[in-house]
Amino acid sequence: MAAKRILFIDDEEDIKTLARLCLELEAGWEMIAASNGIEGIAIAESQQPDAILLDVMMPGLDGLQTLAKLQVNPKTKHIPTIFITAKAQASDRRRFYAAGAKGVINKPFSTCDVEATAIARLRFRGNKNGRNMLGLGVNL
Repeated sequence: MAAKRILFIDDEEDIKTLARLCLELEAGWEMIAASNGIEGIAIAESQQPDAILLDVMMPGLDGLQTLAKLQVNPKTKHIPTIFITAKAQASDRRRFYAAGAKGVINKPFSTCDVEATAIARLRFRGNKNGRNMLGLGVNL
């Protein structure tokens, strides 16, 4: 089975490095990185990742604006997106889910947080076997 590809959009290099360690070394996924929303949208269109991890607060297009553009784009609207954020208030989470996010991971996060949340939030709901959409066979 081919490795699953996760697009990680964040303007902070240290956060992307931590996520890469988790996703590639621990989970065996391929991580594609983008430093801003515009770059992330272009990569999502061309690379068609299995999922997107998206920072909420970025210069230029923020996470909510980026998600809105991804959702109206026929090439990217099917890609599930999880927000990565330091905004952990219940009202913020409701706003993120209402915008179309499939999950929210709080910053700072541990490598286990990223992997476990990605697996739990991106389960394929229509699969009779209960396997998650990332193909890991983990049922959380």
